[in-house]
Amino acid sequence: MPFDAQTQDSEDAALLAAFAAGDASAARILVSRFGPMVYSVAFRMLNNAAEAEDVSQEVMTRLWQIAPKWDADRAKVSTWLYRVTNNQCIDRLRKSKRMSGDEVPEVADDTPSVDRKMADDQRRDALQAALDELPERQKQVIVLRQIEGLPNPEIAAIMDTSVEAVESLSSRAKRALAKILAPKKSALGLIDHDT
Repeated sequence: MPFDAQTQDSEDAALLAAFAAGDASAARILVSRFGPMVYSVAFRMLNNAAEAEDVSQEVMTRLWQIAPKWDADRAKVSTWLYRVTNNQCIDRLRKSKRMSGDEVPEVADDTPSVDRKMADDQRRDALQAALDELPERQKQVIVLRQIEGLPNPEIAAIMDTSVEAVESLSSRAKRALAKILAPKKSALGLIDHDT
């Protein structure tokens, strides 16, 4: 059976209503469905595992608080979660006024060689460092579009802007990333064939 986004959205709203009525199993389903997404966005925005965990907990707590008043006609649960996650991350970035230097956690995988793992770590670090150099809204659009794979209309709703503004931000962000990453070709494992 093919995936139906509209059915999924209705199911999410029904689960939230069930939670508001006291169904704890609905909360567990919502956490398993949306927790990883919230954490992923928060981690990419903040580049800090502990802060991403804190944001995830705060966002899910806010979802539980709003559950009794949820209006499924106003927004999808996923869109609301992305928006609140982004807002929480921006608040933290603005408060701290810093670019995180914390290491990106290593992905548990025992099959690659040490050389391969080092190269993967360098690429991941270079990409995260480049993301950290982008202005907040450009970083948001890259995380939501390129990493989370959301469509532009949903990103526009999350960022409270127009689709055209999302497209413009995306273009500027891609150009900025290319400029930032150009001198880091070796860290990314890219070979310049002109030399």
